[in-house]
Amino acid sequence: MENFALVLVYLLLGYFLRRLPQFPANTGLVLNQFVLYIALPALVLQKIPQLQFSSQLLLPAFIPWALLLLVAVAVVLAGRVWGWQRQTTAALLVVLPLGNTSFLGFPMVEAFFGSSALPVAMIYDQAGSFVALATWSTIIAALYNPNADKPTVGSISKRILLFPSFIALATALLLKNWAYPYPAFIDTLLSSLSATLVPVIMIAVGFQFRLQLEPGEKGPLAFAVAVKLLGMPLCAWLILLAFHVEQQILQVTVFEAAMPPMVSAGAIAIAAGLAPRFVSALVGLGLVLSFITLPLWSALLGGV
Repeated sequence: MENFALVLVYLLLGYFLRRLPQFPANTGLVLNQFVLYIALPALVLQKIPQLQFSSQLLLPAFIPWALLLLVAVAVVLAGRVWGWQRQTTAALLVVLPLGNTSFLGFPMVEAFFGSSALPVAMIYDQAGSFVALATWSTIIAALYNPNADKPTVGSISKRILLFPSFIALATALLLKNWAYPYPAFIDTLLSSLSATLVPVIMIAVGFQFRLQLEPGEKGPLAFAVAVKLLGMPLCAWLILLAFHVEQQILQVTVFEAAMPPMVSAGAIAIAAGLAPRFVSALVGLGLVLSFITLPLWSALLGGV
């Protein structure tokens, strides 16, 4: 629980730093870019070679896509039943299926299940959440945004292949069998850089935190929060129980499914003009409530 307390401290620190004139408005964006291009790739390079592959590791890669399909169907049906605005439904299709499985997920997995659980979380994030962000969210946002260029196979493939953590993942897999363990200097370098991920990204999340809500958006917001923080991890748990997976794989996969909405998916929806105030409220409220629901899921799953 000490690591969880540290995460909360970093979050509050970022929230209060926003009120200081010494920190410009784009501070959160700059910190996000540092994590994206430096800290997260370093963590992937450090942890992925430690992974012992088995057929059960296909499940953390499969579960995010199964949940995406289930959530998309639920959003479309709910939007028709309750008569939601088209932009609200589109925003939920972009944002709701994807969790904050790296920036928030990695530090939370480490806090509740230890650093040995991180490789499983990386598979869930890289094979599931990240690829879905680059494909599903991009395509849906473009389809519902009349001013956007239509995505092509080439543009989506380029976005995936040039993403820093994907490059790090491919490199780590190549190095696993012939260059690992790394030389002492490289190992120390990766350790020091990856250690910055948790404090930097949580300070950035706290710095960017917003919570705004329009009166007519309470219903969709309540639906979205319940589905993301409760329904998705429950579905993941039920699916995994049918496969009799190892305990750590079950714990981490369900826990990653319980993460609040992904900030990057929210940014895509906002950039496409899909109910931006609603999306900001969903991302912000989901983050706040996750600090209540994640410890509960950890307790149910037998975390530390």
